[in-house]
Amino acid sequence: MKILFLHGWHSVPGGVKPSYLIQHGHEVNNPALDDDDFDKAIQTAQAEYDHHQPDVVVGSSRGGAVAMNIRSGSTPLVLLCPAWKRWGSVKQAKPGTVILHSEADDVIPFAESRELVQASGLPENALIVVGDDHRLADPEPLIAMLAACENVRTNC
Repeated sequence: MKILFLHGWHSVPGGVKPSYLIQHGHEVNNPALDDDDFDKAIQTAQAEYDHHQPDVVVGSSRGGAVAMNIRSGSTPLVLLCPAWKRWGSVKQAKPGTVILHSEADDVIPFAESRELVQASGLPENALIVVGDDHRLADPEPLIAMLAACENVRTNC
């Protein structure tokens, strides 16, 4: 499966989460996104999306906001602690989106993901509570991220 992975603010390509997806047999495109200019980050993500036509878009934190703001058609989104209230203009996630978030996140309040699910009309089970912090880089959230990617693609 082809995955476009959009990293968070002040993160870099090749981190734990995209590496985990690669280790499990997926083709992952993980472009460097501009940390200072959100519009440039969207432009980069859109160009990568258009070029690679991924099966799933994964966005982590600020990358989740980027994912919500690109034109991705019917491609499902998997959002990891999305920072949608801080960046971008899109205030609803598209149908089929899955959100993973830790209730112990000290960077992006868990309540923001609950609000996004409600504002988007997503089912309650679209929000998966997992992990012990914002990074979601421990085994449990990594397994949940992989399952979410494989499940959203299967259910499309």
